[in-house]
Amino acid sequence: MSTTFTPRPGSAPWPRKVIAHAGMEFRLLVRNGEQLVLALVIPLGLLLLLGGTGLGDRLPLGDGPPIDQAVPRVFALAVLSTSFTSLAIATGFERRYGVIKRLGASPLSRTGLLAGKIGAVLAVQVIQLVVLSIAGLALGWKPHGGAVDVVGLVLMVLGGTAAFAALGLLMAGVFRAEATLAAANLLYLLLLVGGGVMTPVADYPAAMQPVLQLLPSAALANGFAKATLEGVVPWAAALTLALWAVVFGYLVSRTFRWD
Repeated sequence: MSTTFTPRPGSAPWPRKVIAHAGMEFRLLVRNGEQLVLALVIPLGLLLLLGGTGLGDRLPLGDGPPIDQAVPRVFALAVLSTSFTSLAIATGFERRYGVIKRLGASPLSRTGLLAGKIGAVLAVQVIQLVVLSIAGLALGWKPHGGAVDVVGLVLMVLGGTAAFAALGLLMAGVFRAEATLAAANLLYLLLLVGGGVMTPVADYPAAMQPVLQLLPSAALANGFAKATLEGVVPWAAALTLALWAVVFGYLVSRTFRWD
């Protein structure tokens, strides 16, 4: 019995191409030691310092057990590290070496290429949050809220990734690779120290608080804190992040250069 082979020329469905590209981007991320330091080593080391050495008792993390205050803020730091700093630096150098330009000629659209990058970032963040959650629970972390807690965490991950990934792509698409490297690391440190990430906005000087409340970094950290400490869905923080994502996304669509 013979069969006839009928060729089916054409491109694979868009979702399948995005998933394949996200898988490739994920493998590149986890093979890069510098990216792993930003994504996992720094947040995990900070969590162990704050929750396991007594350092958290001497820092303005908020009211309550230090580990309960530290975990949501380290979650925010992890999302910031991966969706902004790592993505900006990697994309900047890919643009410099012509990788982005060559991928733009592939069957996957440029929108699909960016979607694949963000998909890889989300996959890395799942690993980050699982590892940090296990470490936090081992140190005595007691989250509140149950299913509401999970909804709040998912909302913050998606909103934070959308806002900071758009900011990272904005920088990578406008600046030279070396400038992106310097600017991304500098902004990461500034947000860590003075962007409401590790310290609640209420603990900053009164004159700074109105400005800090508008920053996406403060919204992300406070949203994680409300979800895990109060057991509520942080809708206000989610709205703030969504607005920043729209603003940054629009600027990316207008300014991103592929070579």
